[in-house]
Amino acid sequence: MNLDALFNICYGLYVVSSKNGEKINAQIANTVFQITPNPATLAISIAKQNLTHEFIEKSKIFAVSIISDKWSMIEIGKFGFRSGRDIDKFANCSYKISNNGAPIVLNNTVGYIECRVINSLDAGSHTIFLGEVTEAENLSDLTPMTYTYYHKVLRGKEPINAPTFRG
Repeated sequence: MNLDALFNICYGLYVVSSKNGEKINAQIANTVFQITPNPATLAISIAKQNLTHEFIEKSKIFAVSIISDKWSMIEIGKFGFRSGRDIDKFANCSYKISNNGAPIVLNNTVGYIECRVINSLDAGSHTIFLGEVTEAENLSDLTPMTYTYYHKVLRGKEPINAPTFRG
């Protein structure tokens, strides 16, 4: 079996955020996709050990910021390779609080989608959260960042908790 075939699946790069009371957190995710059109529903895959997972599980809400290919490795690293348990990921970051209370990143962002969790599925190391879309907006005409761009142009790697990580 050649698992390299899995790298041919197309992905984007997103910031998935949530809240826990007054606290906010976010992480980079590559597994965000629309499941149904009516009601509009998204699925996201989040590692169980991530702080964002804990926040989504408690608050039952999340937001997805669709980042552009203008993002730097420093920005991606802050949201994707650092824990919100150790740093404030929103320090020096332009953001707003969505209607559902989750933060939305505004720096070089294409748009955002807010969701209310309607179901979840245990997928071993990750949970797949299904969210009904409660709000969505385009913020710019920038180009969304793809996982291919992240790998080939920025030379990015997968963090250990990414669904696509292979040790």
